[in-house]
Amino acid sequence: MQIYFSPELIKQDAQVLNVVDQHSKAVGYIAFLLEEKKMYVYGQLEHEGVEEDFKDLVKPYVQGLSKLKEDLEVYSYLSVGGKKVELGDTEDKK
Repeated sequence: MQIYFSPELIKQDAQVLNVVDQHSKAVGYIAFLLEEKKMYVYGQLEHEGVEEDFKDLVKPYVQGLSKLKEDLEVYSYLSVGGKKVELGDTEDKK
């Protein structure tokens, strides 16, 4: 199953993106909140079978957003099918 981002809300300090399948059906979401030197990332995906695709979609996006401000701290919690997902080197600090 192919998954994509579909923007729901984009503001200077916040974004909400739906995660949709190839039929534009929402299968999850991800939200980004920016405050001063911190970025909070929350996301959830329903289907465990696309965990790697979800990580491949989210990781470069988080890396790109983390370049918005120097020394930006990234705190994240992502889950797929109710289980926490680790992104690796972009992972949260708490």
